[in-house]
This record gives sequence, structure tokens and C-alpha cells, in this order.
Amino acid sequence: MYRFKCVTPLISLSARTWQSSAALTSRQNLIKHRRYSTKVTAEPFLNGNSSVYVEEMYKAWLENPKSVHKSWDVFFRNAENGMAPGSAFLAPSGSVSSMMTPCASSSAAQPRGAVDTKLIDDHLAVQAIVRAYQIRGHLVADLDPLEINSATIDAENEEEMRSKLLATYKYHTLYNLAEPDMNRLFQLPPTTYIAGDGHQLTLKEIIDRLENIYCRNIGVEYMFINNLEQCDWIKKRFELPNIMEMTNDEKRTLMARLIRSTRFEEFLAKKWSSEKRFGLEGCEVLIPAMKRVIDMSSALGVDSFVIGMPHRGRLNVLANVCRKPLEHIFCQFDSKLEAADEGSGDVKYHLGMSHERLNRMTNKNIRLAVVANPSHLEAVDPVVQGKTKAEQYYRGDEEGNKVMGILLHGDAAFSGQGVVYETFHLSDLPAYTTHGTVHIVVNNQIGFTTDPRCSRSSPYCTDVARVVGAPIFHVNADNPEAVMHVCKVAAEWRKDWGKDVVIDLVCYRRNGHNEIDEPMFTQPLMYKKIKQTPLLLKKYSDKLINEGVITREEYESEVAKYDKICEEAYQAARKETVLQNRLWLDSPWSGFFDHRDPMILPSTGVKEDVLQHIGKVISTEPENFTLHSGIKRILKARSEMVARREADWAVGEALAFGSLLRDGIHVRLSGQDVERGTFSHRHHVLHDQERDKVRYTALNHIDPQQREYIVCNSSLSEFAVLGFELGYSMSDPNALVCWEAQFGDFANNAQCIFDQFISSGQSKWIRQSGLVVLLPHGYEGMGPEHSSARLERYLQMSNDDPDYFPPENEHFELQQLHDANWFVLNCTTPANYFHALRRQILLPIRKPVIMMTPKSLLRHPEAKSSFDDMAEGTSFRRLIPESGAAVDNAEHVRKLLFCSGKVYYDLAKERLQKNCVDGIAIARVEQISPFPMDLVRAEILKYPNAKIAWVQEEHKNMGAWSYVRPRFETTMKRDNIEKEINYVGRWVSASTSTGNKYAHIMEHSRLLKEAFE
Repeated sequence: MYRFKCVTPLISLSARTWQSSAALTSRQNLIKHRRYSTKVTAEPFLNGNSSVYVEEMYKAWLENPKSVHKSWDVFFRNAENGMAPGSAFLAPSGSVSSMMTPCASSSAAQPRGAVDTKLIDDHLAVQAIVRAYQIRGHLVADLDPLEINSATIDAENEEEMRSKLLATYKYHTLYNLAEPDMNRLFQLPPTTYIAGDGHQLTLKEIIDRLENIYCRNIGVEYMFINNLEQCDWIKKRFELPNIMEMTNDEKRTLMARLIRSTRFEEFLAKKWSSEKRFGLEGCEVLIPAMKRVIDMSSALGVDSFVIGMPHRGRLNVLANVCRKPLEHIFCQFDSKLEAADEGSGDVKYHLGMSHERLNRMTNKNIRLAVVANPSHLEAVDPVVQGKTKAEQYYRGDEEGNKVMGILLHGDAAFSGQGVVYETFHLSDLPAYTTHGTVHIVVNNQIGFTTDPRCSRSSPYCTDVARVVGAPIFHVNADNPEAVMHVCKVAAEWRKDWGKDVVIDLVCYRRNGHNEIDEPMFTQPLMYKKIKQTPLLLKKYSDKLINEGVITREEYESEVAKYDKICEEAYQAARKETVLQNRLWLDSPWSGFFDHRDPMILPSTGVKEDVLQHIGKVISTEPENFTLHSGIKRILKARSEMVARREADWAVGEALAFGSLLRDGIHVRLSGQDVERGTFSHRHHVLHDQERDKVRYTALNHIDPQQREYIVCNSSLSEFAVLGFELGYSMSDPNALVCWEAQFGDFANNAQCIFDQFISSGQSKWIRQSGLVVLLPHGYEGMGPEHSSARLERYLQMSNDDPDYFPPENEHFELQQLHDANWFVLNCTTPANYFHALRRQILLPIRKPVIMMTPKSLLRHPEAKSSFDDMAEGTSFRRLIPESGAAVDNAEHVRKLLFCSGKVYYDLAKERLQKNCVDGIAIARVEQISPFPMDLVRAEILKYPNAKIAWVQEEHKNMGAWSYVRPRFETTMKRDNIEKEINYVGRWVSASTSTGNKYAHIMEHSRLLKEAFE
């Protein structure tokens, strides 16, 4: 196995100091430095470390004197009765001889009352030996099916090192134990269960049992967990005698599943030998492993499984775990078939699905959803977690007893991709936890062509899981029965503890990175070994036949049966004439589109009394609650604003959220600092100033029948948290799910989610999502990293054709929305922001929205909206035209300025100062994509003699300019308008903005001057 060598020996301690080679746990360190009040710890033969062990035995003795050896019983009784330190130990008659075979070290008689330090030291040594196996036995476990341990670092010393470790086990020279001691009986410590109900074993039996448990085909890595109960739980699942035995029926089921897993890949290889399919050869046990996890979890109450995985083995998982009809899979290999429905599709090994079937092991119906995933191997991890969390929420599954996630990983990606770490850190956060995920690593011991020695710095690819205290079960994938036990324990762990767990399937990749890749170029020795390695199916079938569990005829019959199933499905697939992309949808919304007219654009306004009620709730101080004086001022200002029937940005947002909640729509907002708001404007969660953890969220107190509002500060992550919220939005279309970046440009840490999932998800996977992404944007002299949300990137990914002007009719706006892959907005008023949020829910479709949100406008005196602009009959305005004096002077307007976002207020102020309100018209493009060509056209025609310019704060090679220019030209060509669209803004730049405040002011002054020339 590719595993880095540990430099220190497995056991490197003296029995006299009773200190394992690994660091003591935090609990033991605390105990070590306590002042002990018990008399037993004052004995001179005890030091700081061994006293920990004696103290634990003493506590056990106080509860039950029979729980310790009788020699300790006598010792504790004497100490309790007041014997002086050094004289409490009195060996009972026959105690030493009953525990020791004659040897030189014990042949001399001990004077009565003398302390037998040898006996104590030997027992402490046994305690240390047990602990060393528990802590580090996995380091020498036989995990690699290829047996190429020489592939580790410092390979020339590997065999010598292993030999030394095993010799240390055998003779225990570091513990002053010799070969004659192997047949002595030793009292076992309460920290092990290797004797079952017994309490004593010979040293030889102790070592043999520990070897079989910790150093064979399973490496149990768990002693880093700080919770002693959890460690004890794991010990019982592996140390109890015969705990891993399987019944013959279980072995036959395992055999049948291995046949399906293996023969499926062989069938694909035979029919499509030159096709990429990223098969599972070398880790065929994955299919039985996943089914074992699902069977056990189903028996424990789970009925819905959300699965995320890379491309290796995906088709096999779809076929043999989810039971996707084989003919649907085989159709994907026919490149001549065209899709009969929407979408451009994706390669077959990226596709997802959702399917409900009967679990025959439990006779319960289960739902399985495999989430579609791009080639960015671990990008799907947070998406799965978000989808799982949402399903748990909607079902009221507060403990994760009904819905769970299963994530599959490759070894190189698991250790190399940062999103893995980010996702793990969501696992125990209250607003993100899914109460445990089962992670299964398909450990090929190679990443594409990269050796583990060049792809990670940690001993194992799974070490990232240690940060959240997830137990890690390494297992040799060529021992399927060991794999089954590990999977059983993993499912039980999740159920009992609600925490993540990792199964490391140490296997190999029989082919190259894909079926047409040549691995011998880069790993010649490994692949020579692989070619000599028999198939797991052959090895295991031979084993069961030799054991008499099955006959050769039964095995061959089972193989023939599945081969026939594959062939029949193949023949059915050949008769298909089209592909059905909808059959690969991973998040179907049953009934959502059935009763909605796709061409009705509803009003997004709200009744006045509703606005007033919500406004009153969000501006009222909670009772019996100590508020910060600053919050009191904010609430008072809001109350006065509502009385004037006005809303600033924060109030407009709260009115949108509150009205949706009142209508039965669940609203979730997450991101860094969203509870307060990065710019201290939102304050949706109030904190009592005198009581810890006393919080108040006004939007959850609007109406007794309302839905819940969840607003939660996230970890300092963009990639994982945005992916999580995307997954959350996929489960139910009747929810408004929002993610807000701390600053808009921080979203570039999540660019993969935007590129591979949000912008293209519907095209590739016909998956719709109404996710709202809020990106603070605006040039205010705050430097390059706090100015631009990179608006141009999102516009570049928009799919509306710049050279096509759609037919103008009553459905123009809605047809544009239908055809778009997402909406890109840059609103200038709280009212339009209010309508944009409500439109996300009221539209008959679901599309993501990328919204540039303001910073300085949050408190701008002019950036307020009247309740009239949010009342019944009003709706979102894609373009806000000029409404001032220029409208009545249209023939004489000399310049028409189009802009978007905050710069409008700067232009309006400058126009007023220059006293040209009737000569300059300003139009605001609120929805930049899809571009409102019809409204832009109307505005251009309104001012026939005006020059036209696009004004933006951003540099010329950024912002909306590159996107809007060709669309303006297409709009004017429609009416043969021979005008140019001029650019007004900053010059080109590599950096988004200057870091010099004075330079920023000068650039802005030049921009305004040029706009009004």
C-alpha cells in the first residue's frame, strides 16, 4: 500500500514510565497534572504516568472490588485502612505464582510487605502494549492487495522496519518482557475487550488477538478522537471475539453482488472496448460495500440516500446500487442518438439520477439520488450535503434518522482538493450539519499518473478527516468480508453518533486513468504486479467453494443469470431511437410545473397592510430583551421610515423575505456575517447584551402560520458554502435560498460552483435552481479586493445571443427568462430588489440569479423606495427609464446615458449640479442579462437626436461594457439607427481598481466629466 513510513517504532516506551509512543490524550494530560487526593497515588513506586492507570483502577475498585485482580484488591484495601505509603501492597497467598510461570526474575521469594515492582511493571507493560496496538496497529496492517510496500518513502528499509516492529511485538524487549513471559496470565485493563467477558489472557494470546484485530486486513484509526465513549464504542465493534464473522447467507449475498459488479464492467468492456467509461476494475468490492452501508442504514431507519461521487465506477453504481435500467445506461454509449427533450447533455460518467426502489434486505422502500458531477472530482461534496440538509429539513428529520449522504472519493482528490476540508468543517455546524456522512474512498494508490509520494505530505490520503474526529477504517479491498464488517460499523457509527465516518478501500486500478490510457508509461512496476493479480471475484468464489458455502454450479449459474440480464438490456437499447435527458434528473420536482402557466408573468407587489405589518414587526424591540444602544437607534429609524411608507435596502429586503414567509415560502440566507450584514445594515438576528445565546429573529414572528426563516453565518468558506446552498435549493422549488458573499470578489473562491453547476446545470443536467447569489459590488475607493464582484465573468457565461433580437410580443420578457441560463441583475432601488427576490418564487420557472448588491447605497439618502413602488400591481422593472424633465424635452435631449447600479446616483447628482436635467436623460438597466432589448429600443427611439453612451464605474475591460455593446448595436440595427454606442468609464486595467484614494477620486471625476461632455 502507498503509505508513508512512520519513523518511530510502533512501541517505544519503557514499562516503568507507562507512556505510549504516541502522545497521551488530552484527557490523560489533564489527569496527569492533577493533585490526587487518594492515598493510593502516594505510593513511591508510582510516577506521574503510571499513577493515571492506578487511579483508573482505583475508581473501578470503588464501584466493584471484583473488577480488579485480587492483588490490587488487597492493595487498595490496605491503602484505605491507613497503611503508610510503600507498605500497602501485601501479595495474597498464591497470587504471584498463579499469574507467573517460573522464571529467573520471579524465583526469589518476596519479603512479606515488600512491593513487587516487577509484577506491577509487567502489568503496566501489557497496558502499554494494548494501547500501542490500538493507536498504531494500523501502520503495519496488511492493507495493500498488491503487496507493494516498497513503494513507500525510504523503500529500502521497509521490510527491515516491519520486521523490527513485529520482533518488538514478539519479544517486547522494550518492556523487559522475555519469551518465557508469553505464557503468563495477565489481568487485562478495562480499556480493551479482546477477552470478551473474561478478564485475563496469556501474553501470547493477548498479542495474537491484537495482531488479528489491528494488523491484518483492517487498519482502525480512531484513538485520536477526544471522546472516550466513542473510542470505547469502536473498540467493542472490532475487539470482541468473533465480532466479524459472517453467516453463509451473508457470504452468498456478497458473492452475488461481486458477480454483478464484475460482470457489468466486463460486459461494457466487451461491447464498447474503445469507449471511456472509467470502470471499477480493481475495486469491484465498492458495489457490495455501498449496498452494505445502504442495507444497514435502511434497517436503522434511513429511507433516502443522497450520493455524490467522481466518475470512476459511476455507471456501475447507477446500475447495481441504484438499479438504473441497464438499457438507459447502454443508450448513452450510442453517439448517434439525439436527445428528445431539452438540454445539451453531458458525458455518461457525469450523469446523475433519482430512483425509488425496494430494498430487498429490509423490505423497505428507499430513494436513491446520485447527484450529477463534473470532472472536478470533489466539487459535488458540498452540493450533496446541502441537498441532504434540505431533505432533512423539509421532512422534519432533525436528527438525520431518515435522510443521509454518502460521498465517494478518490485517494488523490480526497487529500488534494481543498473543498474536502471545507466540506468537513460544515459537518458539525448547526445550520449545516447532516448528522453524519459515510465517506468511501476508492484508494487506487495513484492519482491519474501521480505517485502518492508526489501528491500528498500526509501518511494517509484520509488524514484530512481527523480534523473533525471522524474514525477512519482502512481495509484491504481484496478481503470483501473485512470490507462488509467495516461498512456495517460505519453505518452503525453514523446512527449512534451522528458524525462523519471514513472507509478507506485500499485497492488498485486495473486499467489506466481510463480504458484507453496506458499506465505502464508511468507506473511500470505497479502494473506488472496488477497484471499478475487475479480478479477478486475469482479469489472469493474459490474461497467460498472451498469452504462449501456455494458450489461451482451455483456460482456459474449466477454468472450466467446476470450475463443474460445485460444482453437483454443491450438488445432493448439498440431499439431506442432517441435519448431522454429527463431520465437522468437527480432532483425531480414532482408536480411543480403541472399547474403553472409558463407564459404568465405575475405581479410581485404586496398589499399595503402586509407591508405595514411586516415593517412594524422588524422595527419593534423585543420584550424582556437587552438591546445594544446602536440597535435601538436602527430600530427607531426603521420605525420612522415605515411610518413615512419608505424602505431603504435593508427594509426592502426584509419586506420581501417577510411577505414570502407569510405566504408559506421557506427562506434561507447564509454566508459570512449575513446575520448582521457585512456592512452592519441587516441585523436580522439580535443578541441580548446580558445573556449569552439569547437571540431574537424578528422575521420568525410575523405570522403564526408562516414558514421558518433561517439566517446563518457560515464558516469562512465560499466554495463549500455556495455549493451547499446550491444543493439546498435543488430539493424544493418553493423556497427562496440565498447566499451572500462578504465582498463580491470573494466569490471567485467558488468559481467552480458557478462554472460547472450554476451557470450550466440546466443545460447539462436539465436541473433547475432558483438560488439567489448576492455579491456586494461598487467602486468606493476601498482597493482592488473590495470593489468589483467581477460582473463581467457572469455576463460572459450568460447564454443570450448578442446578435439576435427576439420577436416582440406580449411574451417577450418571459420568453427571454425561459431561454436564459440565469439572470444577472444590478438594481438601483430597494423596491426593485424587493421585486427581484419575490419574482424568484412567483415565476413559473426556476433560474439562478446573480445580483450585484450595493455598499454605500445601503445608507444613501436617495436610495429609498416608497411603499407605492412595492404595492399590489407593481412588479420588477428590467429597465428604469428617465422620469424627469428630459422626458418632456425628448426632441432636444442631446445625450442618453445608459448605466447600471450605484453610478446612477453619481450621474444624477452631477447632472443636477450642472443644471442639465432637461438635456441629459439617464436610463438604468436593472436586468443586464438577459438584456432587455425591447425596453432599450423604446428608450433609444424616445430620444431621436441624442447621442448614446454606456457609463460604468468599472474599467473598460471589465464590467458590463463588453456584454452590452454588441446588444446595443443589434438593437439599433433593428430600426436602422446609425449611431454609435460610446463608452464612458475607467480605462483598461489589470487590477480591478486603484488602491490609492486620491487616484480613485480623480478617476471618478474624469468619468463624470466625460459623461456630460
